[in-house]
Amino acid sequence: MQTLAVLSVLLSLHCLPAHRAKLQPERDGATQKNNNQPHIVFILIDDQGFNDIGYHNPTIKTPTLDKLAAEGVRLENYYVQPICTPSRSQLLTGRYQIHTGLQHSIIRPRQPSCLPSHMDTLPERLQEAGYSTHMVGKWHLGFYRKSCLPTRKGFDSFFGSLTGSVDYYSYGSCDGPGLCGYDLHEGEGVAWGQEGKYSTTLFTQRARKILESHDPNERPLFLLLSLQAVHTPLQPPKSYIYPYRDMANVARRKFAAMVSTVDEAVRNVTYDLRKLGYYRNSIIIYSTDNGAQPFTGGSNWPLRGRKGTYWEGGVRGVAFVHSPLLKRRRRVSKDLFHITDWFPTLVGLAGGNISQSQGLDGYDVWPALSEGRESPRKEILHNIDPLHQTRVKPSQGVRAEGSSGGWQNLKKTKKLNASKNSALKKPKKKKKKKVLKLKPKQKSAFKLKNTKKHQSFSFPVAQTKSKPVPTPKQKLLPKSAPKAKLRLLSKSHSSDAPTLLITPHPQSRMKTKSRRHLSQNQNLSQSTSTKFLKRRTKSQPRHANMKAPPLKLYPVWDASVQAAIRVGDWKLLTGDPGHGDWVPPQILPTLPGFWWNLERSPSVLRMSHPHKNIWLFNITGDPYERHDLAEQEPDVVQQLLERLAHYNQTAVPVYFPPDDPRANPSQHEGAWVPWAEEEEEDEDKYRGVYKKVRESKKKRKKTKCRLSKLQSFFQRLNTGMMSNRI
Repeated sequence: MQTLAVLSVLLSLHCLPAHRAKLQPERDGATQKNNNQPHIVFILIDDQGFNDIGYHNPTIKTPTLDKLAAEGVRLENYYVQPICTPSRSQLLTGRYQIHTGLQHSIIRPRQPSCLPSHMDTLPERLQEAGYSTHMVGKWHLGFYRKSCLPTRKGFDSFFGSLTGSVDYYSYGSCDGPGLCGYDLHEGEGVAWGQEGKYSTTLFTQRARKILESHDPNERPLFLLLSLQAVHTPLQPPKSYIYPYRDMANVARRKFAAMVSTVDEAVRNVTYDLRKLGYYRNSIIIYSTDNGAQPFTGGSNWPLRGRKGTYWEGGVRGVAFVHSPLLKRRRRVSKDLFHITDWFPTLVGLAGGNISQSQGLDGYDVWPALSEGRESPRKEILHNIDPLHQTRVKPSQGVRAEGSSGGWQNLKKTKKLNASKNSALKKPKKKKKKKVLKLKPKQKSAFKLKNTKKHQSFSFPVAQTKSKPVPTPKQKLLPKSAPKAKLRLLSKSHSSDAPTLLITPHPQSRMKTKSRRHLSQNQNLSQSTSTKFLKRRTKSQPRHANMKAPPLKLYPVWDASVQAAIRVGDWKLLTGDPGHGDWVPPQILPTLPGFWWNLERSPSVLRMSHPHKNIWLFNITGDPYERHDLAEQEPDVVQQLLERLAHYNQTAVPVYFPPDDPRANPSQHEGAWVPWAEEEEEDEDKYRGVYKKVRESKKKRKKTKCRLSKLQSFFQRLNTGMMSNRI
């Protein structure tokens, strides 16, 4: 028995190493797979402009960011969206706004809207590849029900704010007077008791805690650090303001101090990456979500425009990639990149399956980033917003720029009024005869005033002098003429296309589609536009004085719709791209409005160019957009309009529902939290145009008197002057 026991012990000792040797290769294989998957740290900054970083502007002190960018790859031809929600949605989905229904504005705190439930996200794909995913900071992608929260969109943990703008110390967020609530969340609950802690510091501490608690050798990590800075309100700690004490502009001084807080946050995070063993197998991506707002201290100089606009200042972003895994480092890349490219690029690096994500608009640009190869991206659709349209009224005196037909100008109206006045001054007997002869003329004049109901399609040709108003002796066109033209147009195009002529006759009464269906019905066939371009290039010279095309040619795009596209070196803008100004850093900001007014400015009255609706720029040769080439390059304009029409055929309807009163924080213990049940089908319920209910002018005059306005103004001015002291 003893010999048997000894033999069993020896056999067990002999088999144990064999068993270990059998398991060891499996563990090494798993470790090798994890080593091939890099740790990804994506740092997303809010409202940082092109001129708000040290390597573009030495007055901004960002030594950490400058060093990381210098040792990595600086992206100098990188594009984002002009406002918060669209950029964040494109980062997480890899798809354009027109494919997610978020074409119009941002998601407001009370709107029952969020990322589409059927669409996969970047963290979900990384989770499937074995990653541990975490998010810290600003979400701003909707939260009206729990399925919209970050923890339901692929993140293992979340700590931050859900709305678009919060106080840096109290974490209060407002969506109008009396609609304020607490907005700091951990997971799917409210993180009470954090008041008094600066948000940038608090978010950085949470990111470092995640790095400390995670084992870099066991599982790859994806960390999205979405800092609230440098978005308004301007609330930097006083210690960061002192280095910028020489800046005369107080708003700029505070803004620069907030950029310094971001630089320190990135320094602390990268320090932990090196200390804890992440750095050698990590990729650090730094990006802004949109351009800066000069009225609140930001700067996009020397680029044109600002946040909320489709000029370069609103969409050209600051970004760089820093990683030891880059094969070619310490360089500046001028290849074309877009924020949608991060989805396929990072999923590809993680070893995920891109084929499972259908309809991606991004490209895998890692070979271009790492090895310096040519970027696969050749064009960018900045956006198509069918709810944002502009109209040039007849009373403005000139037609829309580039329109072959346009609206009737003011001279016609003046001549009609002059003919009426001259008829009134003559004797009564002659006046009766004149009135009988002028009856059809007056009827035509009435319809001329109603031409503002017709949609104006723009065409990239020089303006031509308007024809004089026909005298009473001239015969008017028969009523059947417009109908004949409509029949001709309906044969050459699809039934869903808008039957609109380039120059609508005054007597024609064509029905226009509602705004909510405009994105589906404003396209013409691409083949027709190609034939049209060939006819036009053969028959017309390419110079500024060329004549308008004949009436038999039809447009392919409604130029009143706000849209922007970049193809190669060319950039085309239609509709109202926003305020197209250049704001040097030394210009003092005026009194700013609330943050939501700065991000939503669809007013036609504030258009910088009310008589123009098409712009064309060669961004490579003219990066500051100072030379409009729409009239000199009509062929290029036509081709880009066709590309817009092509993209618009793939667009989904805009989802921009009205505010839900159930979201009021007063009904949820003073915090912004999800308020709708999962069973509610809100996405199918709200399919229309969002219209904010505004008080009438009479009510405003009754509720607010001029004296109270002056008192509140001077109180705010005095408070601002005292708070701006260092």
